Amino acid sequence: MADEVTYINVAEGINRVMKNTKLFSKLLGKFKDDTNIKDIESAFEKNDIESARNSSHTLKGLAANLALTELFKQVLELETQLKAGTMNRAQLAVVKNVLTMTNLEIDKVIEQYA
Repeated sequence: MADEVTYINVAEGINRVMKNTKLFSKLLGKFKDDTNIKDIESAFEKNDIESARNSSHTLKGLAANLALTELFKQVLELETQLKAGTMNRAQLAVVKNVLTMTNLEIDKVIEQYA
């Protein structure tokens, strides 16, 4: 089942937690409760580029640590644009879409390994 996911490198994620699949599932579950995307959206509404960049940086780190590969890639692009002074709403929409797809795949991984 987890081999059907494309947004998460499950093998890499499990290796990062010393092959503890239950821990990996627990961390993925906690990730789903993360509020950084809401913080980014709020910062965009306020035109607060610094807050958006900080929350993007945090979300990028979480995605990297959990091997959420596509989310990492898209948030990295958003963060890069924010560092350059651009608040790109289209890229934010991409990040939100990828996050939604990633969360669906997280459910599959948790179902298999929890």
